[in-house]
Amino acid sequence: MNAPTRNSLLTLNAGSATLKFAVFSTDFGLRKVWSGLFERKPAGDLTLEVVDAHSGEKSREVLRADTPTEVLAHLSDRLDAAGLLAGIGCIGHRIVHGGSLQRHVICDAGILEQLKRTEILAPEHLPREREYLEGAIERFPGMPQVLCFDTVFHARLPDVARTLALPRRYETRGVRRYGFHGLSYEYLLSKLREIDEASARGRVILAHLGSGASMAALRDGCSVDTTMGFTPSGGLIMGTRSGDLDPGVAAYLAAVESVSATEFSRITSHESGMLGISGISADARVLLEREDSHPEAALALRAFVHHARKSIGALAAVLGGVDVLVFAGGIGEHSPELRRRICDGLEFLGIRIDPARNAAGDPLISAENASATVRVIPTDEEQSIARIASQLTNPILLPS
Repeated sequence: MNAPTRNSLLTLNAGSATLKFAVFSTDFGLRKVWSGLFERKPAGDLTLEVVDAHSGEKSREVLRADTPTEVLAHLSDRLDAAGLLAGIGCIGHRIVHGGSLQRHVICDAGILEQLKRTEILAPEHLPREREYLEGAIERFPGMPQVLCFDTVFHARLPDVARTLALPRRYETRGVRRYGFHGLSYEYLLSKLREIDEASARGRVILAHLGSGASMAALRDGCSVDTTMGFTPSGGLIMGTRSGDLDPGVAAYLAAVESVSATEFSRITSHESGMLGISGISADARVLLEREDSHPEAALALRAFVHHARKSIGALAAVLGGVDVLVFAGGIGEHSPELRRRICDGLEFLGIRIDPARNAAGDPLISAENASATVRVIPTDEEQSIARIASQLTNPILLPS
């Protein structure tokens, strides 16, 4: 009996309470054929939503699963039922932090051990991502597992952007600025190159604004600075993350309230940001609905916009100006109002948006006579994962 043709790949993008997945056909390029989301609801239920790219048909069900291994068992069953399991030749994983690894890799025992040692650098993300990786290794034995790191995009940050102002001995231990959202930025840059190769080589600011938010400054298609630093909690105010803080805050809370390092991390990662300021919600849509009647909601939005605008100005200073500004992420793609507020006052940088285009959610929202181009590009991290996985395992994915 002939072995099945391995002409597709699976991508896994694990969050603290979610697992995004997609299947891509590798015949005639990369084409998404099936995707979905496992999500743990606050009540504890696990929901599964699946979208068939061919028909557009969507399905939703509630499942029982307590561990990543059990979640992957459900995924395997659904893949098999859809006739997709036998064709999968590799699995690509989004991994937030690569530590000293500065390239995407196929996982082996040594890499897995190195990943375990890196967990201290991103304790909010890496343990769960590793659990799904180990679950996939167990569930799909012998299948290549490709690790796609968010930090690789920023691997060539200049030393002035990479270095933290701490004693040099800490840099040798990995304490430096890494930058994140790299898989999103890789995708956005690839789409910008398709639209206008020349502008993609110019002074570009990419703004990934969602529950997690960051910006990156690009010159000649390379990251030269970014708002996130040592961890994904730094930089901009986010949904539940504080963004940049004076380090004295940690010392103060430790002295006054005996807040431990673990508790401080929990507070700044899960109770802060727009949720912390508003006391209402981390969701910008909810805050926009309530800002007229709740001053705290209005303040949270003003703070988010203020820090986003300030970051654009700072990154423009690094670049010596700005040719292209790209909005992406849940807020960047779907909130014309917050895009407008962020861009208001940036005319001195050549950033002016067309109100009608912006309100309509057009791909190009800058005004006709603006010197800087402003675009909205829906990001697709799974597409980046699939491209990387396909490149690293190309001989494996060739039809047999």
